[in-house]
Amino acid sequence: MKDNEILGQINELIDEEHALRERLAAGEVTSEEEHARIKTLEEDLDRCWDLLRQRRARRNAGEDPDNAAPRPVSEVENYQQ
Repeated sequence: MKDNEILGQINELIDEEHALRERLAAGEVTSEEEHARIKTLEEDLDRCWDLLRQRRARRNAGEDPDNAAPRPVSEVENYQQ
């Protein structure tokens, strides 16, 4: 996955988060549904940002950014359960 693809995915996740919050405000989803999906969205965002940081770090170190790999969310720095 290239940087622009990762950034695109990040934007899609953010858009979904905003839409979900609007649906909650409109009463279209319950608070429990919103919280569960937000948790998943936040984990997906953490993984995307982590992958992007890995790619940038590899590029800055003169390595191939395509060797960066997604990690489980539990291994992502600053991840809080």
